[in-house]
Amino acid sequence: MSARETVEHLGARPTWDCNACGHPWPCAQAKDELLAEFHRHPSSLTIYMSSHLCEAMNDLTAHGEAPPPDLYERFLSWVRPGLTGLPSQEPLE
Repeated sequence: MSARETVEHLGARPTWDCNACGHPWPCAQAKDELLAEFHRHPSSLTIYMSSHLCEAMNDLTAHGEAPPPDLYERFLSWVRPGLTGLPSQEPLE
């Protein structure tokens, strides 16, 4: 591979580790890139990452393994960072 060629930070199936850095995908670099790419369409990012979560769940449990406990954190908890600090609402009466 030449210095100009780069490996994208994509999930390698069926392990869902990053092709570029080997960390669990989405790695920090992939998250940054996805947030930048979808910054005007955060709902689309949520749908996109939800579909990847389902695919990862299928791949990672294909041989009867228990689902990894961190899938939500890996795939969805970070997609709407502006919503994490919202104040709780009072219930309607």
